[in-house]
Parts: sequence; structure tokens; C-alpha cells
Amino acid sequence: MSFSHLGLSDKVLAAVAAAGYTTPTPIQDQAIPHVLARRDVLGIAQTGTGKTAAFVLPMLTLLEKGRARARMPRTLILEPTRELAAQVKEQFDKYGAGQKLNVALLIGGVSFGDQDMKLTRGVDVLIATPGRLLDHTERGGLLLTGVELLVIDEADRMLDMGFIPDIERICKLVPFTRQTLFFTATMPPEIRRVTDQFLHNPARVEVARPATTATNITQELVEIPANDWAKREALRRLIREAEPTLNNAIVFCNRKRDVDVVAKSLTKHGFD
Repeated sequence: MSFSHLGLSDKVLAAVAAAGYTTPTPIQDQAIPHVLARRDVLGIAQTGTGKTAAFVLPMLTLLEKGRARARMPRTLILEPTRELAAQVKEQFDKYGAGQKLNVALLIGGVSFGDQDMKLTRGVDVLIATPGRLLDHTERGGLLLTGVELLVIDEADRMLDMGFIPDIERICKLVPFTRQTLFFTATMPPEIRRVTDQFLHNPARVEVARPATTATNITQELVEIPANDWAKREALRRLIREAEPTLNNAIVFCNRKRDVDVVAKSLTKHGFD
């Protein structure tokens, strides 16, 4: 199966071929036709499934017609962190090199003045973190009334970071008639509530069951007595049992003082 049957424009297909990709991933294969048909999409997919290109490629096709107006972006992509926002911009730079699209980032750590200048010139694609986006709207430097397509990416991470109230505010600032693409790896109740509220008859695209582990991860449960010493002893035993093939390991604790105790314990018992 190739990209050619998905309905993407010739320019986008040429950019995909130039990047060396020949076969779409499952989420790209399933989602792209729905995006091009202007349907809302609920995409349930984990990181590494190619979901970013599943919205970037059809957006590039849709944006070939039309023109940006000052302070009124045509499309809006929300990301939970500045790093993810920058990665999405890289995808637009990569696949949209042959198009004269204005793509802008609204993220923390960059001066408001520089961002305002880009908004004034007109933006086809605005990629933003929720807090910085709302800062600009509250200052009056940004109008969301021209947004034709809204992408909410990594929604479950937005939930973890406390951004859901911001997302709800933003969804009420963009036109009711916009198209919405919503991507999440899991579907906790709060995320389901948001999708029920802001998506209209979405096409559901699911390439992994919610909350499943990546296929190359083996999970094990170790039953131990309910005391901290037993936990540390069990951890040391597990590391020693794995040592013939173990190159490195990460141990998670839920409090920084526990991290300190475990680190000192492992050091005391000769672990690096």
C-alpha cells in the first residue's frame, strides 16, 4: 500500500517520496482520508506510530488553497510542551518545503515581540502550547475566529499537565464550524468528556488499545512484604538476576526523598 491512494496532493506526495517514505503507517492510512474529507477525527495512538504525519500531510494538502490573514491563523495545533511543538514544526518544514506556507510557533522561552511580528504577517499554521496561546489572545494580539482546523495532540499528556481547562477555553474561542482532530494514547474519563463535548460525529481511528504497553516491553509483578526494606532488597535481587544481560536500568519512585533513599541504598550495596 502506498501514499498515492490517500488523496494527498502531488506536492505533498513528492515531499513524502523525497523524504524516503513509501508506505503509510496504519494511523496514516486510516486517518488521512477522513481529514481530507473534512471530518472530525479521534485518533487513539501511541508515540512512534506516525500520528504527527497523519495530520501534517493532509493539512498541507488542504492549505494549498487559501491565504492567511493578519493575526488570524487558518489552522491551530496544540501541543503540551515546547519540545513537541518544535518537533511538529520540523515536520511542516520537512514536508512543506515546496509550499509558501507561513508556520509559526507560540511557545514559552521566546519573546512576545518576535511572536507578534509573525502573527501580524499572517499565519497558515500556528503551533502552540496552551498557556502561551491564551496569553496572546488575552493581550489582543491573536484572533482565533478564522481557524478552520484545530488539532489537539497528546491530549492525555495535556490532562496530566493540568491543561484541560485551557483546552476547553480555546475550543470555545475557535469557530463552532471548524474541523477538529484529537489525538491521545489513552482514553481516561476526563478525555472522553472533552471529546464528547467538542468533536462532532468523529471518525474513530485506533491503532493500539488504550493504555496498552509497547510490544517490546515485558511487564512483571513482584509480590513483596509491605515495608520499604523488603522493597529495596527485592530491587537488589532483581538487578543481580538481570545482570548477565543488563546494560542499564531506570528505577522510578513517587517522591524525591524515596529516590534519595533508594540511590543511597544501591550505592551502599555496590551498585553503580
